[in-house]
Amino acid sequence: MKKVTRVVSIFVILMILCFQELIHVSSSPILHGNQVLAPDLNKQNSYIVHEESSAGRNLNQEQEEEHAQEVRCSRERSRAARKVIEEYLTPFVERENYQISSKCRLYPENDIFWDQEEHKIYIDRNEWRCGYCKKSFREEKFLDQHFDNRHHNLLNLSHGKCLADLCGALHCDAVMNSKPSRSKCNPAAAARNRHLCESLADSCFPISEGPSAGRLHELFLHQFCDAHTCSGKHKPFSRGGKDQRSFFRLAAGALILVLLPVFYLFLYLIQSDMKSRTQELRRISKAGWKRKPS
Repeated sequence: MKKVTRVVSIFVILMILCFQELIHVSSSPILHGNQVLAPDLNKQNSYIVHEESSAGRNLNQEQEEEHAQEVRCSRERSRAARKVIEEYLTPFVERENYQISSKCRLYPENDIFWDQEEHKIYIDRNEWRCGYCKKSFREEKFLDQHFDNRHHNLLNLSHGKCLADLCGALHCDAVMNSKPSRSKCNPAAAARNRHLCESLADSCFPISEGPSAGRLHELFLHQFCDAHTCSGKHKPFSRGGKDQRSFFRLAAGALILVLLPVFYLFLYLIQSDMKSRTQELRRISKAGWKRKPS
């Protein structure tokens, strides 16, 4: 009986120990598993978030790179080229009542920035307004930045060309720089610019299209192309432009305003002198008639 009791006791003790070990083993892996799986899950989540943020950054970088690739065109030099065209070519084209072909690089709507420039609203020297969203800016350069950041999709990328590429032919530096350039003339660069200039004259004002096109073709050569030489004999814009014609008109108007009073004063003095002489002659003639009877 004692042996049986001892065996049963040993068996019970062994069962209790096994049960405790089972509980320890079963509980420990769960806790350990939670401790291991949680970091793995956090790592996975952080990896997913990092991957998504990296994808977002890559997408933004791709968009920025695409933006940079799409618009590798200087807005400032394009504006200078546009100014040259408006001041030194457009007045003569309008005088001839000539329509520039849309195939011509100088055609206004071929400018990649044309639509944006048309949506610039000048209020005063301290305010520019966006024609798309009506937002105001203190300076034009801030409006340009706004166009680049907010209205980039409105650029004429499909059919537009970079007008700044024509600056060499159109002498943009003469408009952008107030001081004359002292750099040494490069004959090869001058020859390239002259070739580009002459190709513009041929494509925009074909002589075969009539007298007006022929006159404008000749004017374009004298106005822009002849100055592309290192001899220094010819200057750009030799035929003048809108500003010079306006100056001559103002000068002529001022001269007329000054000379008109002088002219009327001269007429008044002549009339007064003639009137006084007439009165004197009448007086002399009357005196002669009175002396006759005596």
